[in-house]
Amino acid sequence: QVQLVESGGGLVQAGESLRVSCVASGINIASQMIDQMRWFRQTPGSGRELVASLRHSGTTLYGDSVKGRFAISTDDAKNTMYLQMSNLKPEDTAVYLCNLKMWTNTNHWGQGTQVTVSS
Repeated sequence: QVQLVESGGGLVQAGESLRVSCVASGINIASQMIDQMRWFRQTPGSGRELVASLRHSGTTLYGDSVKGRFAISTDDAKNTMYLQMSNLKPEDTAVYLCNLKMWTNTNHWGQGTQVTVSS
């Protein structure tokens, strides 16, 4: 059974940095069965917004609002994916969720970690 557990969220001030983590169990994140490793964010009353994605080829994709400020990465030895967030803005406040999209189109989700940016 695949489980994803996020951590590292918190309250920061605008302009500061934060790194959130997502530890996977029940699957090796280096597995070629994974199409994309992704981070989404969600705010009350809105849908999930794709923040960043990473493929095993190294190809990354970022949402327009976070380009140049956020970076997605993985540590295969720790079976963990990360989202490094810099120059945070109040509009980055959201619950951040990690996701593994399989080639079968199955999606695995974490429970999310809250990031709050004060102005």
